[in-house]
Order: sequence, then C-alpha cells, then structure tokens
Amino acid sequence: MKQFAMLGLALLAQSAMAADVKVENIWMRATVPGQQVAGAYMDITSPENARLIGAQSPAAGNMEIHLMRMNHGVMEMREVKTLALPKGKTVKLAPGGFHLMLFDLKQPFKTGEAVPIKLTIETANKKREIVEVTAQVRDPSGQMMH
Repeated sequence: MKQFAMLGLALLAQSAMAADVKVENIWMRATVPGQQVAGAYMDITSPENARLIGAQSPAAGNMEIHLMRMNHGVMEMREVKTLALPKGKTVKLAPGGFHLMLFDLKQPFKTGEAVPIKLTIETANKKREIVEVTAQVRDPSGQMMH
C-alpha cells in the first residue's frame, strides 16, 4: 500500500512540474475539405531551461516543429528537431516563424472547433514531460469568430 502512495505522489509531482510550463494563445486556422496540412500556433513559457522536442494530435497523422523564414528573398520552411525554451522567456509560435505543422489531417477543422495537442517538453536534466493543450480553430484570417 505504501508503494502505491509513493507512486501516487511521484505522479502528482510529475504532473505539477508539467503544469509549470505555461502554454497560452493556442490556435490554428480553419481548413478546407481535402487540405492535408495545417499550422498550430501558441506562446510557451518554461520556468526552467527546456526544449520542445515533439508534438502529437489525434487529429493528424504526424506533427513536426517547423521554422518559416525569408532566405535571400525566398520564403522557406523547414523542420527543426527541437525548439529551445529559455528559462522565463515566452517563445512565440506564430505564422511566419516557428510553428507546429500537422500532416495527414483526419478531417477538416471548422471555426470554433477544438483540437487536442500533446507537447513533449524535455528539461535541462533530460526529464521528459507531456503538456496537453487544446488549439481553438479560427476562421482562415486567423480571427476568432463570435
């Protein structure tokens, strides 16, 4: 019985640590039928040096961390394996910069829907934590409809 109590405390401590990573302003644009990719955007603040090392969603076959930028007048997008989350600094995932790409979408996303996403965060001491968030789907211009 004591082992179960210790396990419960360990799990509680683990979830509390994961809850310390603050994820806000989570959204994505509505898609059209047949669209196979979409981007997800958010602000992430970690209380300690950490890295975003992956993401998953049941709404997509695959998710990757991407960087979009201008390179010699040409817009390029490429996958990055990790994204640094410096202690106490808000890292913005936004259109035209870092973002999450969802591939092989299971269905179109309609304005007002919610899309679950699991972020995998690795702390400086190599401990991995899962942070569950929900992206709000906005109209194609990126605005929330009321």
